[in-house]
Order: sequence, then structure tokens, then C-alpha cells
Amino acid sequence: MELQELLQHFNNGDTLGEDPEVIQLMRFYSREAQKITMEINTKFHEPDEMAELFSKLIGKPVGEDFGLFPPFYTDFGKNITIGNQVFINSDCKFQDQGGIFIDDGALIGHGVVLATLNHDLDPEKRQQLHPAPIHIGKRVWIGANATITQGVTIGDNAVVAAGAVVNKDVPANAIVGGVPARFIRSIDD
Repeated sequence: MELQELLQHFNNGDTLGEDPEVIQLMRFYSREAQKITMEINTKFHEPDEMAELFSKLIGKPVGEDFGLFPPFYTDFGKNITIGNQVFINSDCKFQDQGGIFIDDGALIGHGVVLATLNHDLDPEKRQQLHPAPIHIGKRVWIGANATITQGVTIGDNAVVAAGAVVNKDVPANAIVGGVPARFIRSIDD
């Protein structure tokens, strides 16, 4: 199995975890991500070097004017897409197997967790993985230490308050906060 086939399984939302070949390939890319994030996290890099390293991590170019303050962590790396003028602050953790799509102008605060995998609730099937993508719209602001769970879409211009746990879609121009996150008000109010 090659990377593109593995990504297709993730992007189709296929349940994974029982096929030894899939597990072996996931672990291979996890180790590769660890090597690249170690390089990102352990020395200073000028912005163009950081964009180049992050592009190597995700296997495709990042958008223009990409910014990242390390440290940064991911356990896969190959299913992240970054738009233009995206900024990711320090200590973020991306579990990206299910796909993370960050659109133009998004701001990701300190310590944000984006988690695209879930395990099965049945204890006998607990090793199974259920991927679903996270989509972050244009000019979204995610506050420090927020967690976004699998399958969530955050609409354009939305704001996620610090410390929120977002487990449902957020409409465009909405402000949400709390655990679990709830609608607070519209930006237009």
C-alpha cells in the first residue's frame, strides 16, 4: 500500500486499525512526522525555512505568508492542507489522519488541538479508528487551548473562544465557547 491509497482510506472515512499493512504504513509516516517536527521544534528557522519544513511535513506547499511558532506536533502530517496567510501559534497538536483543511487567513491560537480520529466505543473494537475531516474556514480565529474534534466544520469568520471543545459545526460569523462549545452570538450583533 502506498501513501495515496492510505490517504484515500482516511478521506473516505473508512474504519481502520485491523489491517497490519495499514498500521505499519501509519507508523512509518508517524516516524517521518516525528523527524520533521523535531527539526521544526529544536532550532530557530527563518520564515521561509519554516514554510519549507512544514511543506515537507505535509507533502505539499503551504500557502503564501504561512506562519508557525514552534513547538508543533502531529502524529501523521500528510493529510494537512494550509491556505494563504495562515498562522499557527506555539504548542499546537494536529491529529490529521482524517484530514485538516485550514483556509486563508485563519489564526490558530496557542495549544490548539485538532483531532480527526476517534476510537470505537465497543471495547472489543477499541483499536479501530474512525477518521473524519476538520474544515476551518477563511479568517477563522481559534483561541488558545481550544479542541476541535473530528468531522467539524468551522464557517468563515467564526471565532472559537479559548478553552472551548468544539464537537459540532460552527456557522459562519458565529462566536462559540464552552465545553461543549455553544453559540454565544454572531459577529454582526
